[in-house]
Amino acid sequence: MADETNNGQHTPADGTGTAVNGVGSSHDQRTAAGENAQTLTTRQGHPLTNNQNLRTVGNRGPATLENYQFIEKISHFDRERVPERVVHARGAGAHGVFEAYGKVGDEPIEKYTRAKLFNTKGKETPVFVRFSTVGHGGHSPETLRDPRGFAVKFYTEDGNWDLVGNNLKVFFIRDAMKFPDLIHSQKPDPVHNRQTGERIFDFICNTPETMHMVSFLFSPWGIPANYRQMQGSGVNTYKWVNKDGDAVLVKYHWEPMQGVKNLTAGEAEKIQAKNFNHATQDLYENIKKGNFPKWELRVQIMSDDEHPELDFDPLDDTKIWPEDQFPHLPVGMMTLNKNPENYFAEVEQAAFGTGVLVDGLDFSDDKMLQGRTFSYSDTQRYRVGANYLQLPINAPKKHVSTNQRDGQMTYHVDSAPGQNNHVNYEPSSLNGLKEAPRSAPDHTPQYTGRLVRQTIDRENNFKQAGERYRTHEDWERDDLISNMSGALADAAEVIQQKMIELCTNCDPDWGQRLREGIAEKKQMMMKDEEAVEQAEELAHDAKPY
Repeated sequence: MADETNNGQHTPADGTGTAVNGVGSSHDQRTAAGENAQTLTTRQGHPLTNNQNLRTVGNRGPATLENYQFIEKISHFDRERVPERVVHARGAGAHGVFEAYGKVGDEPIEKYTRAKLFNTKGKETPVFVRFSTVGHGGHSPETLRDPRGFAVKFYTEDGNWDLVGNNLKVFFIRDAMKFPDLIHSQKPDPVHNRQTGERIFDFICNTPETMHMVSFLFSPWGIPANYRQMQGSGVNTYKWVNKDGDAVLVKYHWEPMQGVKNLTAGEAEKIQAKNFNHATQDLYENIKKGNFPKWELRVQIMSDDEHPELDFDPLDDTKIWPEDQFPHLPVGMMTLNKNPENYFAEVEQAAFGTGVLVDGLDFSDDKMLQGRTFSYSDTQRYRVGANYLQLPINAPKKHVSTNQRDGQMTYHVDSAPGQNNHVNYEPSSLNGLKEAPRSAPDHTPQYTGRLVRQTIDRENNFKQAGERYRTHEDWERDDLISNMSGALADAAEVIQQKMIELCTNCDPDWGQRLREGIAEKKQMMMKDEEAVEQAEELAHDAKPY
């Protein structure tokens, strides 16, 4: 219960007992039975008994629109920064073209999807790509350890398609409920405004599903050499739908024709000392001199079912689909061939969303994808404005006719030629807009299950992480251990021990080397602290002037 001797205010964990202008306090500290002052609630005061999972039909999904707890949490998170992006703030971009192969591997692509941008060999679709770092601010060095965003906007004949992903093929978490918590742990401390390894690993050590991402992020794969020489991935599982309304699960992968290059922490520090805009400069200058970077788009295809023969859930975005079972099939080539004319108008105001799909592409029941689909577009309406889709960089390169009106910064009215402008609703008999004719059946999956808040059945948090650790080359493993040890050296012992245990579960060698690495880094820190004291002891007095 609250400390009644403190006028009903909390006593913070640090013992300061301060509450300025209501910060750290609430209007009424009375709590219901079973609650105390540390009980997590919604902004409405509802105690949260499950802050780990969306409410879904069965534990695999799909999610439901009445996820009030999630919508309150994520919509507030979307509005935490003005106007800089909360995530993906530092970015660079370029225009280009996507050329379709007309096939998926050696098969006709129409077998799997009716999306028109893929169906004809040589068909070209304009694109705009924004690369970014995820967790750091708009002016942060491009040498910092961070996943890189890889977002592609296709201006197709059927409207825009946004393929929004990262350079790494997996993510930290599998349920969108945890996204604000993940990013908060990677942002600066809300008290002293510094990022710390303790905060990051406090979240990670209590979220075992993160270990596969840790095996990448704290290795050289966490610092790509530049944007041109990094892979891209849609990360989440999507669907392709054919002309009959039948669907398959797909994952998207971008493979750079320039090869892949990564940096160790020491190499990145040397670059940062000279140029912390190096990746933006590299992309701009290569395009300017005609060295146009290229990526081949490849997909993995899986039948749309639960696949009990696998030891993981195919909708789990912390997992990689094995390439030997689900080969990467090429579908087209993207070339970036034009730099932006104005950074703010094009790169900064470019707005992407995972819900921006064209006919023939669809959502899977991936719980992270469904959460992202609400969050991304909601963020853009807040950050850029309700009419962000009227900006040239975001507008489709085809006609747009809607009944949406007004709002801040309305640039024009989305009306059709000859439309009765008095009618901004549908249906109407007075020459208003009409629904498009249906050209192919909808994909209509069937669901049976209880509405629950549960994690998936096949978590298998450690197998692929251990495989990745063993797949790393020796120098990559050395860098992984060094980076993790350094970040954990001054963390609380409980966090160190939990991380050692998780790494041991992935691979015993990983756990043992991390234990030794932390001990070594602690010794180095003690020497650093001694040097601070020696600075005053060894210093020479000087007379003021």
